[in-house]
Amino acid sequence: MVVVEKSFSRLDRASVIVSISGRVTRISLHVQPSASKNEVLGFTGSVLRVKVAAPPVRDKANKELVTFLSQILGVNKGALTIIHGRASRNKVLTIDGLSEEQIVKRLLPG
Repeated sequence: MVVVEKSFSRLDRASVIVSISGRVTRISLHVQPSASKNEVLGFTGSVLRVKVAAPPVRDKANKELVTFLSQILGVNKGALTIIHGRASRNKVLTIDGLSEEQIVKRLLPG
């Protein structure tokens, strides 16, 4: 089940989702592992807050994060790369093949 809250501020989104070059986009995340379910909580300050059900051991939470976000964004898992923060709750992720506008639309359905 994919759960996305709709409490996003348009002002905050602009500082979170940044296009690097062409079709590669960077997004800052704060991940809460060992949650009861996977869900996108929304933007707080300059980061997108995400809960994942997997524990933070042996890269399980990172793998769950990539799988979960790839489902929401409708891209292959290979299009998502954690470029900073693999061992931290604060991460920077690149998304290949989607523009900023496409990411926002897919994170905010309806």
